[in-house]
This record gives sequence, structure tokens and C-alpha cells, in this order.
Amino acid sequence: MKRVILITDGDAYAKRTIDHLAKKIGGTSLSYLADNPMTVEAKSMVDAIHAAEAEPVYVLLDDGGVPGVGSGEMLLQTISDDPEINVIGALAVAAHTQNREWSRVNFSIDQDGELQPFGVDKEGVITEEIGRINGDTVYLLDQLDIPLVVAIGDIGKMHGKDAIEIGSPITEQALRIILEREGSRNG
Repeated sequence: MKRVILITDGDAYAKRTIDHLAKKIGGTSLSYLADNPMTVEAKSMVDAIHAAEAEPVYVLLDDGGVPGVGSGEMLLQTISDDPEINVIGALAVAAHTQNREWSRVNFSIDQDGELQPFGVDKEGVITEEIGRINGDTVYLLDQLDIPLVVAIGDIGKMHGKDAIEIGSPITEQALRIILEREGSRNG
């Protein structure tokens, strides 16, 4: 069973960041299949997950701002439904959707690296909503059986506090927490 971390962003910053962190933390980045919005066919994505040599497999999904269930969420559902894929967690990336799409999350990591019970916005600044994030490709997240959903601001950005030039520390922290919590569930 392939261990997968879902990431609800697919722009150039997210791709570069996840490629960098997969090399640092370990695992396989499927960023080459990401798009904004997603255009890859579900079978190609699932085949790439199954073919990945190193785990976890980082899967970037993006609707490109399409409201409702867009291409990224359709892929998210297909991946989640595959009996040979174990989704161990998700990074729910904030966007400026103004409550059109939201999801419940376990917690957020703000732009300063602090764990928060509140949601965060695109810049990684906490919002007034407890346990909830507004995002682009997050509509289905809380309807799926994902053990840990961590909300963060826009990957590789957050006013430079997650820039790849400084190692994308917020995204790295979120991924490491998912991996640590998976270990504690299995240990």
C-alpha cells in the first residue's frame, strides 16, 4: 500500500517547494503531474503513485479557482478511493475564496511556525475561524477518511517566510508533523 500525502496546491512555487522537500525529507514528489488547474487523467495519477519508488508520495492537486468539485477534487476522490493507496495526511493550502470552499482541519501552522487551533489565510496569518480553512481545492477533504489535515498559507510564499531560499520551513514543518503523527499511530 502506497503512503500518500495530499497537497492542495499546484502552482510553480508549490512544485519547487515539494520537489525540494521530497529530496530533503525523503519520498517521491509527483509535482510534474500538477497543474493549475489539474489536467492529468486520474489513471495516470494513480499509476504514478503506484510506480513511485520512495514513500511517502507527495501528490499536488489544484482546481485553479474552479468552485465546487473541480478537477483537483475529482482526483483527490479517486486517490482516496483506491484500496492500494493509504492517504496518511493532507496539507490544506489557504486561498482567497471567501467562504466558497472550506474544510475542517485538525490545526493550522501560521507563518511564524506556530501551531494554531484557528484557520490561516493565504499569507499564513490566523483567522477567526476555529478548525476551518478557506481554500481552492479543499471542498472534499473533510468528507474523506484522512487521519490528519494540516492547514497552511500559500506554499513557498507567506510574505517570504516559506520561501524556498530559506528552505520552506513552514511547509517542511507541516510535512514532518504528518509523518511524525503517522509514526505514533502505527507505533
